Amino acid sequence: MTNLALAAVEERADEIAALAESNEKLGRLDDAAAKLLRDTGVIRMLQPAKHGGAEAHPREFAETVMRIASLDGSTGWVAGIVGVHPWEMAMCDPQVQEEIWGQDQDTWIASPYAPMGVLRPVDGGYIFNGRWQFSSGTDHCDWIFLGAFMGDAEGNRVMPPRNHHVILPRSDYEIVEDSWDVVGLRGTGSKDIVVKDAFIPENRVVAFSNFLDGTQPREAGLTNPLYHIPFTTAFPLGISSAVVGIAEGALAAHLAYQRTRVQVTGTKVTDDPYVLSTIGAAAEEIRISRLAMLDNVSRFYDAAEAGREVSFADRAESRRTQVAAAWRAVRAMDEVVARSGGNGLRMDNPIQRFWRDGHMGLAHAIHVPGAVFHVSALTDIGVTPPPGPLLSMI
Repeated sequence: MTNLALAAVEERADEIAALAESNEKLGRLDDAAAKLLRDTGVIRMLQPAKHGGAEAHPREFAETVMRIASLDGSTGWVAGIVGVHPWEMAMCDPQVQEEIWGQDQDTWIASPYAPMGVLRPVDGGYIFNGRWQFSSGTDHCDWIFLGAFMGDAEGNRVMPPRNHHVILPRSDYEIVEDSWDVVGLRGTGSKDIVVKDAFIPENRVVAFSNFLDGTQPREAGLTNPLYHIPFTTAFPLGISSAVVGIAEGALAAHLAYQRTRVQVTGTKVTDDPYVLSTIGAAAEEIRISRLAMLDNVSRFYDAAEAGREVSFADRAESRRTQVAAAWRAVRAMDEVVARSGGNGLRMDNPIQRFWRDGHMGLAHAIHVPGAVFHVSALTDIGVTPPPGPLLSMI
């Protein structure tokens, strides 16, 4: 089956790449860049068909995000993060879906999921307060998913902690301008969000545990295997794929620059066996990272299609694969960037932007390797991990 979104990206590739500098200067996606994403259909790839979505294979989504990120890291990052949100919304209350997509199927949903707010129960719903960082692409979104802890009648967290995802329209939250000043992925506009005493109806609050254990898609009556892959495989998919795509972009920019480069010694790079050997090794590491990401999500799609149960150990292995792929790709990118010479890191050379974007992407919480590798090792030797931070995002 043809990946129509990827084909559309290829047709507009030069336009996407040309907007990278503008995105970075604005500190958010240029309106033209956001329009390109809408036009290609990438944000609707995982959206339910009844609301104009493609219900595409998640592998195709990852491939499309990688390609966009190879043209501009910020545009690819927004495509990867915002593009996963319709996948989750497909499992939520049909009335909320209609509110979001009933008038415009291209309505975008932002996040973050970190539980930085507290829900206080009241009649018919909750009063919600909090502040969140890193809402990527948020300027172009009209709704948002926000992570929250359940509170008591006084607004104090109940114990043990209970995480929820809360759905809000743009009118119920504030985007904090000038809250995104970072070294890389500057064009993502990943700004802070503030919510003050917003009333949240009950149908806009979903227990995070229902996504983790697969209850949510089953209760929603969804039959497409797309919606039955684990949350902890689907959510990181867009982010880690963007990082791999950024490394691919750095490699492509490096190769284009090296074709005619002459080193200070007078040696053409094309005649330097040491640089060429490093480039070849790095290219293979990045390719392996791509294949690992795509194979990983395809295996879970196949398992869902066959009705096979996914174990905790399977999820831990999946996260290990994703984290390792991102780190492998960025390390390989570092090898080629280090051999780009001083002129390769001038601000008018895209190599430096890919390099900064890749490291910023690697700093995302889902790419922290310690806990993920720890848990995967415990499950490999048959030890059940203890509850707590080790189980986060697995």
